[in-house]
Amino acid sequence: MKLHIGVTVNGQRLERDAEARTSLADFLREDLDLTGTHVGCEHGVCGACTVLLDDEPVRACLMLAVQANGRRIVTVEGLAPGSGETTDAGPSLHPLQEAFRDKHGLQCGFCTPGILLATAAFLREHPAPSHEEIRVMLAGHLCRCTGYQLIVEAIAEGARRMERRPAAEHG
Repeated sequence: MKLHIGVTVNGQRLERDAEARTSLADFLREDLDLTGTHVGCEHGVCGACTVLLDDEPVRACLMLAVQANGRRIVTVEGLAPGSGETTDAGPSLHPLQEAFRDKHGLQCGFCTPGILLATAAFLREHPAPSHEEIRVMLAGHLCRCTGYQLIVEAIAEGARRMERRPAAEHG
């Protein structure tokens, strides 16, 4: 059975029909072509499917698309201000994305979108976290490549960069 839903994704209001049993992750990937939301374990353990729902991190694999009706969703594609814009230096990036690039906080990149979105929400509450606080936050995200040290350093650097920007631009 298909249901009509309306969501605001990355600032854009969208309406679609979705099967009642379609997960939010599959809806984002298959119906909206936002493939930055990765599907790993499909049990909510790995964190790869994390998106922001009304500014709070949720596991998109555990939520039905119809449950997001009327809500605001941010995916990794919408994390950066002016997402989709390109400058001479390349696409515009959020300070966290820049820090991950500059500090080599990713390897294969599969876990990265979920970590970035969870971190963006975490830093709203903890704008200057210790490395230990970052590690505790990362406990809900599995990364098979990095050993986490460079991720922790990238998050700390991203937090420093975000503190230097006006609050309205934190994303």
